Amino acid sequence: MKKTGILLSSLLLAASLLTACGGNSAAPAEGENNTIKVGVTAGPHEEIMNKVKEVAAAEGLTVDVVVFNDYVQPNQALVSGNLDANSFQTIPFLEKFNADQKANLVIVANTVTFPMGLYSAKYKSLDEIPDGGIAGVQNDPTNRGRALKLYEAAGLIKLKEDAGETASPLDIVENPKNLEFKELEAAFLARSLSSVDIASINTNFAMEAGYSPKTDSIFAETSDSPYVNVIAAKDENKDNPNLQKLIEVYRSEEVKKFIDENFDGAVLPSW
Repeated sequence: MKKTGILLSSLLLAASLLTACGGNSAAPAEGENNTIKVGVTAGPHEEIMNKVKEVAAAEGLTVDVVVFNDYVQPNQALVSGNLDANSFQTIPFLEKFNADQKANLVIVANTVTFPMGLYSAKYKSLDEIPDGGIAGVQNDPTNRGRALKLYEAAGLIKLKEDAGETASPLDIVENPKNLEFKELEAAFLARSLSSVDIASINTNFAMEAGYSPKTDSIFAETSDSPYVNVIAAKDENKDNPNLQKLIEVYRSEEVKKFIDENFDGAVLPSW
């Protein structure tokens, strides 16, 4: 009986120790569950997400904002698990990334639209762009295709009828001004404006360089642009409560008011 009693006591002690250990390991996990790490590009996406962070904090959600200066790393970081979500890209861009990288990132919410514009530091209208002028364009396939469609909408070129979302200068069938297209990193186009005659610039990079899409562009997409931006996540994380809370806060009246008041129509809420 003594041995049985000793054995029973030992088992109870072990069970209590396991319970204590379990309790200690659960505490950090609970804290982590109140944090979400979100990647954004510098500029308006960063500013909006910082406002989301502020509003979310009052509701018990910690948003860790990670800022990138290109369009490649935010998706790579999401795939590798270094981010829980990102907010910087359009639907065609995400689809192209998934196809090229055999990834399975998914759209969890539409956010805002940034109308892409054509800018020039030398000329004030499309008519002034000279014959043989140098036209800057993004070098990543999706933004390049979008930019070339913008040049087409402006009447500067004509693309093949079957030119898709990833059109390239090789798809140009009419070029009355004989423009020479120079491909650059999207983030560098605004900084390189003095070395080209005209350039297509994404709104976030234009604003970061001090340009107003509303007053400084000589041609721009309209408000019904199909290039809405999205929050993306891994498929297995799309129903995460923290992610759903992030979306709810992003679409709050407080954040919408911030967008309307701070970007003067250059960034359009699209939910």
